[in-house]
Amino acid sequence: MKILITGITGMVGSHLLDFLFDNTDYEIVGISRWRSPLINISRHIPEINKKGRISLEHCDIRDSLGVDNFFSKHKFKFIFHLAAQSYPHVSFKNPIETYQTNIDGTENILNATLKYSPEAIVHVCSSSEVFGRVSKDKVPINEETSFHPASPYAISKCATDLIGRYYAEAYQLNTQITRMFTHTGPRRGDVFMESTFAKQIALIEHGYQEPIIKVGNLESMRTIADVRDAVKAYWLLVNTSPEPGSYYNIGGKKSLKVSHILQDLIALSTCDNIQFTIDKERLRPIDADLQIPNISKFVEKTGWKAQIPYETTLKDLLNYWRKKIIREGNSFLQR
Repeated sequence: MKILITGITGMVGSHLLDFLFDNTDYEIVGISRWRSPLINISRHIPEINKKGRISLEHCDIRDSLGVDNFFSKHKFKFIFHLAAQSYPHVSFKNPIETYQTNIDGTENILNATLKYSPEAIVHVCSSSEVFGRVSKDKVPINEETSFHPASPYAISKCATDLIGRYYAEAYQLNTQITRMFTHTGPRRGDVFMESTFAKQIALIEHGYQEPIIKVGNLESMRTIADVRDAVKAYWLLVNTSPEPGSYYNIGGKKSLKVSHILQDLIALSTCDNIQFTIDKERLRPIDADLQIPNISKFVEKTGWKAQIPYETTLKDLLNYWRKKIIREGNSFLQR
């Protein structure tokens, strides 16, 4: 029996690969675009090259024929659909690409699953961004809170969420939909607020940037989870009596303003003179500013608990960027 991970080279996909390889005996198949960097899964390249338990195939999920051809060669027990254009800020400039990847891509994956692996349990990764702008009286956010998307990315994830539930109701496909709130850690992309803060701090420490961090909106509230806890939640999701069409909020225990996350990261720096300045290019036209979840439904179902402390997550994120900058050296001068 096989497990599929779409978006296997991304932050979440690569951590899920680590977890599944270390904790299961399943054969793991990953798909990514041909140009996707492999650095996040570099630990597993020897296993891929020797054609062991891990295999990697190139496939663009927007290509329905390519997706169909890929699925025709496999029979999956579990499918983790993580591939997406996942950057809200970028989606304002590239809405069509975002819609095509996240909406058409999800439709292609689920249609092919229904055709070739109809018994599979499918995790469809939605997002907390579907809730968008939430009034204070609806916080913490539960699963029945109305969608109010605040970006093209969030709009696309509303569709992803609904497509996942549609395939369960119309075709009895065993889809499990998650709205994961902010999750971070090593390998987090530098377009996300806490990761760009950590990257800039590491650049400052190594002399590649003046001691001024460029920031966007610091007033938004975020609830932080560690990506390594997140992938454990996803494994529990598909292994705890999954009921077709179920949907869950998942998130960490630490809720705070973005400004506090920034200050906590600065406090971890070896430099004592770091300042920050608002960069208008980093501000969204509209923001989801109260991202605080009620996760009781998921916890009652699975018994999941976030275990990695917020402080450890920030340290590991900063150390990830420190090591990356040491490894890549002067290439950062060209960016």
